[in-house]
Amino acid sequence: MGLSSAYFLQKEGHEVTVIDKSDITSGASFVNAGYLTPSHVIPLASPGMIAQGIKMMFNSASPFYMKPRLDWDFMKWCWYFHKSSTKEKVEKAIPVIKDINIISRELFADIKASGDLGIFQLERKGLLMIYKTDASYEHEAEVAKKASFLGLEVNELNRNELDRIEPNIQIDAKGAIHYECDGHTTPTEFMPKMLNYLQSAGVNIKTNQTVLDMDVANGKISKVITDKATYEPDTVVMAAGSWSGELSKKLNIKLSLQAGKGYRINVERETGIGMPAILMEAKMAVTPMQGFTRFAGTMEFTGINDIVRKERVLAIANGAKRYYPNLEIKQAEIDNAKTGMRPVSPDGMPYIGKSTDYSNLIFATGHAMMGWSLGPATGKLVSELVDGKKTSMGIDAFRPERRFH
Repeated sequence: MGLSSAYFLQKEGHEVTVIDKSDITSGASFVNAGYLTPSHVIPLASPGMIAQGIKMMFNSASPFYMKPRLDWDFMKWCWYFHKSSTKEKVEKAIPVIKDINIISRELFADIKASGDLGIFQLERKGLLMIYKTDASYEHEAEVAKKASFLGLEVNELNRNELDRIEPNIQIDAKGAIHYECDGHTTPTEFMPKMLNYLQSAGVNIKTNQTVLDMDVANGKISKVITDKATYEPDTVVMAAGSWSGELSKKLNIKLSLQAGKGYRINVERETGIGMPAILMEAKMAVTPMQGFTRFAGTMEFTGINDIVRKERVLAIANGAKRYYPNLEIKQAEIDNAKTGMRPVSPDGMPYIGKSTDYSNLIFATGHAMMGWSLGPATGKLVSELVDGKKTSMGIDAFRPERRFH
């Protein structure tokens, strides 16, 4: 979100400084599945998710894991999540999620066409939702119907058609639903190229700097104070991912946000997998990237930490084996697993918009599992907000100060 915002802001002639507590070589922007997913029209907060979460709560290898803990912010977030998980709220969110995803997908294509980043992987093969059971098929067929109604290209594939579209690997499944509207990229290729471009375009990238505090005056943020410097900004864009909630507290803003940890395993050898896929019952993603195949998944709510839980990595490796029986993920590949923290709002919708408390603060965070997909659209919306232009789409649903009860 931060780099995408910087990209579109510098295009509009703004002087941009990016402050990051890391060296921008790791985290959710580097370990995600690389999907551009107009098909993902259902927000994370949907009916049945809390019941599922409670059921899985005591199994730390399950795809959706919430560690019970006495943390007031987390308990409040869980309550808001529960309140957001209604059929009516989900139906309202669907067209909005579709619209921002379509804008973002086209902006990825624009970035590629501009040549700013040189050559990078951006493919439109679509996404396979591979299922083993009738229950999974029926669930996804409902989603496909909604996607199709919204004008997205989607097809059903039987067993033979699935084999035809994936001829180089054996798949143990009943069939798949193919969202032709989706695309994919390689995040570990895109991110360094975006960083290089921004630096060459004059954007100030300040890495390994932690924001300690922010001074306010006359309803504005007047200073951003880090452990190494002090900045006097005209506008502040809060795009701090899973840390946005903690940073917001420094401004007495209660931004309900929890870190949802994801994991990835890279297999840097030929797997025969040619199509991005979600293995439905295993709730995990598979992406053929530039030079490797990535297996990614899980949503783990255990607070902000970079602990790699071995049982969760193993669940991804075992999940892959259930669908691709001839594929062996080696121990060294399992040992090299990485994690990233995704910022999750209680309703699964991002926070994009101006603060009502500070006239020069804009939020760009809380994208949950759609962070990679929605980067460029969010950056574009941020630049339009800074310039006071009409936004590319209505953003009322993303209001940072929206209520969840």
